[in-house]
Amino acid sequence: MTRTPLRPLARILSARDAGENPDHIERENIRARHEVVREKSRRRAEGRLLFLGLAFLASFGLIGARMGLLAASEPMEPRSAAPGAAILAQRADITDRNGRVLATNLVTHALYAQPKDMVDPARVARELAAIFPDLKEDDLKRRLTDGRSFLWIKKKLSPEQMQKVHEIGDPGLLFGPREMRLYPNGKLAAHILGGASFGAEGVNSAEVIGTAGIEKLLDARLRDPAQTAEPLALSIDLTLQATVTEVLDAGMKMMNAKGAAAILMDVRTGEVLSLVSLPDFDPNDRPNPLVKGDPADSPLFNRAVQGVYELGSTFKIFAAAQAMELGLVNPDTLVDANAPMVWGKHRIKEFQGKNYGPKLSVSDVIAKSSNVGTAHIALMIGGLRQQAFLKSLGFFEPSPLEMVEARSSKPLIPAKWPDIVTITASYGHGMSASPMHLASAYATIANGGVAVTPTLLRRSSLPDGTRLLSERVAADAVAMLRGVVDHGTASYARIPGYPVAGKTGTADKPKRTGGYYKDKVVNTFASMFPASDPRYVLVVTLDEPVDTSGTEPRRTAGYTAVPVAAEVIRRTAPLMGLRPEIELAQPNEVTAVSQNN
Repeated sequence: MTRTPLRPLARILSARDAGENPDHIERENIRARHEVVREKSRRRAEGRLLFLGLAFLASFGLIGARMGLLAASEPMEPRSAAPGAAILAQRADITDRNGRVLATNLVTHALYAQPKDMVDPARVARELAAIFPDLKEDDLKRRLTDGRSFLWIKKKLSPEQMQKVHEIGDPGLLFGPREMRLYPNGKLAAHILGGASFGAEGVNSAEVIGTAGIEKLLDARLRDPAQTAEPLALSIDLTLQATVTEVLDAGMKMMNAKGAAAILMDVRTGEVLSLVSLPDFDPNDRPNPLVKGDPADSPLFNRAVQGVYELGSTFKIFAAAQAMELGLVNPDTLVDANAPMVWGKHRIKEFQGKNYGPKLSVSDVIAKSSNVGTAHIALMIGGLRQQAFLKSLGFFEPSPLEMVEARSSKPLIPAKWPDIVTITASYGHGMSASPMHLASAYATIANGGVAVTPTLLRRSSLPDGTRLLSERVAADAVAMLRGVVDHGTASYARIPGYPVAGKTGTADKPKRTGGYYKDKVVNTFASMFPASDPRYVLVVTLDEPVDTSGTEPRRTAGYTAVPVAAEVIRRTAPLMGLRPEIELAQPNEVTAVSQNN
């Protein structure tokens, strides 16, 4: 850049020749130079201001966009396991249909240690091991002296335990408040609720998450901050649950069974009023799952929804109902019942080699529980139509009940469906389902033929369902099931004042290596009451029962599951407001009347 001199010689000489003052030239050049400098400074300042303005605009725009995203996003709980971090631990209560608490939260304390602040770690380890028998003194001493700065001792403390730790008096032992899940009814409804445990943990709070049952499936609903103040109302009735549990437990022991399950359902709404699986557990102290052996040996196993069994002759009513719906038979139609029935290389026999033939009415096929008669009805229907009907009843998919165990338990269905499967499936063999599947299917018959979706949540209105059977066919099917109790295999279900309809099912247990046990069975009684206008379905299943009250052991459902179910109905029907039906005396009967003067 060429710099212009302030006193250019040529202009100075010209000014002198003209008689002008040369100093004016210098002052003029100084002023011109200052104007150039000022112009450059002005442009530089304008550029800086523009840059700062754009920077502020971008910053505020970014902040505004972030605030908009946060306002539009779903609220989420903070998750952190760092000591001292704030964790939102709220969780909604769970109640029965009448508002009685099944699960709630309780403020308790956790115990942790800061070994660097301890006065005598060895004494602390010794005294903590005396307070908590599950802690080993040597292991605790090693962890308190290995240089770590933080150590969890116990995640939950009772008030008594907390006081005893206080009495140790070591400054390195500290307590942190937290909420824990409490089940005030202990084992009652344990399999329904499932249980909860801690997720993210801090010293002052812990995240409570569901681990099984409805607690896990509806975990998001129970932890939603917008809904934690509103209890989750279940369809369960606590009084009915306690009654069914008591009767089923006594029946299981009396019948020498290794396990039992019972489901009581409203046939119109699909609401499950009681669901019991035995043996059970206390969700306040949930045991660990088995790592080997049969899962059904664990008290955590829910036989009502996870137990997938061949349900035996309880399936026979489905073949009869479908055949009536298709117009192939009516209750009085005679079918071939001559036993044994030979089909290819297979022989279809009756229980204990009986022969109910040569002909039986469809009603008597159900009442006498004829395998051969049911097989002939199934062959009239055909395999494709039989599959479609059983699928519409829900036997091909996991139960939609609000439990993780139900959603993960799929029925066992044959890969192929030849005629022999059509025959065996008609009397409940060759395919397996849970008692919950069976209860839903029987509710469809009991309510007049409309498909039922079971639920553990209280419903305020009747759900819409697909009609699978006409009302006439459903009524005829109920009448057939009533005949099973009146003069068939379920005579022990006759309850004065409460007419019952139902069907027994006795199925040999399959071996893991193939074939069936001869002395191990799964017995089921699927019933509905009152038979005159069914409102409830009850399914009782016993695992490996045997009645030893007689001279010989008896393993059929009529001697094991039926008496237990009858006692459940006898005890629960009055609790549900059902009035006993009074049987009027016949005109030719004499009634004795006593009069006190």
